[in-house]
Amino acid sequence: MERNIIFFDLDGTLTDPMLGITRSVQHALKAYDIIEEDLTRLIPFIGPPLKDSFMKFYDFSEEQAKEAIYKYREYFAAGGLFENRVYEGIPEMLGKLKASGKKLYVATSKPEKFARQILEHFQLDSYFDYIGGASMDEVRVRKGDVIAYTMEQAGVQDVDRSRMVMVGDREHDVFGAKEQGIDCVGVLFGYGSREELEAAGTWKIAADMDELTKILMEDL
Repeated sequence: MERNIIFFDLDGTLTDPMLGITRSVQHALKAYDIIEEDLTRLIPFIGPPLKDSFMKFYDFSEEQAKEAIYKYREYFAAGGLFENRVYEGIPEMLGKLKASGKKLYVATSKPEKFARQILEHFQLDSYFDYIGGASMDEVRVRKGDVIAYTMEQAGVQDVDRSRMVMVGDREHDVFGAKEQGIDCVGVLFGYGSREELEAAGTWKIAADMDELTKILMEDL
């Protein structure tokens, strides 16, 4: 059966948000007198929910982590969201998929408001039938919940899950897809490793854009 409903992660899958995210985290940490000059140390924040990352990497309490998210957004909303770049080949791939009749959606743990702004800024929004993201209050932030929400908003929640596929670069994308009964294609040009994706049980792995396009264009 053709997999003609495709959900895409945003960060590390459609765009490389490294500078904007790490500088936003850096800004948030300064509020707690934590000075992190090496932005590469903050790369693990790309992908997972922010609250989890602040608690995991800096031993923040849940309350501190929630406060840190507000500090993060000060920088991010002021311009950090556009310190970002589209991966080479993404527009061409999306255009080819859309022209072939595939229905494309975004399901990201980034707040939906920011996801829409980013995709509009880079002129990618027109490729997608719906852009789904996290809620600003962090109630809807887990990837499985975001995928379920996107399905509902797009009106495809009752479609056979074997016709769907998720595309992402981290284990959270794989786990979230599994929660909703769909397969995931892991990409290696983002921030997850082959080992991480394989351990999570991803369906297929694409090393580059050409390989991803080939997988997604197949009628499986």
